[in-house]
Amino acid sequence: MKDKTRLVALIDGEHYPPVIKSALEKLKGEEQVELVGLIFLGGTEKISSEDGVEELGLSLFFIQDLRQDLERAIDLFRPEEAVDLSDEPVVGYRERMFIASVFLARGVVYRGADFIFQPPRFEQVLQKPSLSIIGTGKRIGKTAVSAYAARILKDSGFRICVIAMGRGGPEEPEIIEGDRLEITPDFLLSLSRSGRHASSDHVEDALVSGVLTVGCRRCGGGLAGVPFVSNVLEGARLANRLESDFLVFEGSGAALPLIHTDFRICVVGANQPLDYIGGYFGTYRVLISDAIVVTMCEEPLADSHKVRRIDEIARGLKPEIKIIHTIFRPNPLQTIEGRRILFTSTSNPSMGGIIKSYLEEKFGCRVIKISHALSERPRLLEDLTGCEGRYDLILTELKAASVDVVTEFAARRGVEVVYCDNVPVTVGGDGHLSDLISEMAREAKRRFGQQDNL
Repeated sequence: MKDKTRLVALIDGEHYPPVIKSALEKLKGEEQVELVGLIFLGGTEKISSEDGVEELGLSLFFIQDLRQDLERAIDLFRPEEAVDLSDEPVVGYRERMFIASVFLARGVVYRGADFIFQPPRFEQVLQKPSLSIIGTGKRIGKTAVSAYAARILKDSGFRICVIAMGRGGPEEPEIIEGDRLEITPDFLLSLSRSGRHASSDHVEDALVSGVLTVGCRRCGGGLAGVPFVSNVLEGARLANRLESDFLVFEGSGAALPLIHTDFRICVVGANQPLDYIGGYFGTYRVLISDAIVVTMCEEPLADSHKVRRIDEIARGLKPEIKIIHTIFRPNPLQTIEGRRILFTSTSNPSMGGIIKSYLEEKFGCRVIKISHALSERPRLLEDLTGCEGRYDLILTELKAASVDVVTEFAARRGVEVVYCDNVPVTVGGDGHLSDLISEMAREAKRRFGQQDNL
């Protein structure tokens, strides 16, 4: 017979004790539930002192500081489920999302009168050391950070396999041998013309890092990052059998790869609203991570004050977390010196001047135009045709419509295509990104070894 579910109730002083007691009796009447304690969140409108709730007859934990004390209460009661009987004004919308994030990060179901949040379940199936790279949204550089991590680890002697999931991923997990295969425009066009998404993240990882990759798909993403459907579990099992000794899992948008890994990095865009990090379920993503990489830490995307606020918010949630500040710079995978180029990108239009100067000064080219419409096919086609004849090479990121529109257009016009990487450049924080990745790999191996010995 299944053991009873350990349950705690969250209460406040805005309800009279007899009213709370009646609600607790209802909880006690639920089958297979053991009510193990109460967490008092505050409020004195209906209760003049803490003594007013002690008559409820259950162990009580009084919250003084929500951020500091809630995890202590979880450690005390060890609940599997929490039921929230509190309400405004003691617990408002922001506080409730924080409470939900803390419970979910500790693997506890959190429910109330008209809601229930289930903690994501991370499958423990891996047979190799691993890390995952998740994010607080789309277009913040997860793939660039994943590809950079793969290169650092490959250069350190690891045999890397990247498992990436995306909204355009394959029906069945797909292997790209980036460590053996030359990925050319013709190869990518053959994928695209066969009906596959040739600019999926796993293809980009294979191209820019030269490592083995496995492509997976997902559809939908819940508040805590659970996909509605995904084949990443099958991708993980496939990766177990491949010739590699370290696995890198890459999230998609704000959706999580639901695989237990030994280390987790959360990518945060400095251009995002602050409550995407310190509110909603951005809080949850920070709490389950070991380190944060803040991208786009430069004006006009974000000023130094905002970057400091991101640090303060993250450390307020998890004081020990390591934080690295980065910016992105394009790195063509072939020479473009002396060429007149059209650059197609998903970057913010406000970065156009910086990118143009960087490409021209570092790579000796002349940038005729930058199109920031790589993910907007109609406008992208207008940009390609609008200055046709003025450029003799198209430089493009391998994202969005870079194959089915950009590379197809170039093939029809006889224009050369060169793909480029977005390299995260460390500009501040707790050390250098490359050092964090190396340290992370050592820690991941240590944690994996500990699990193996249990």
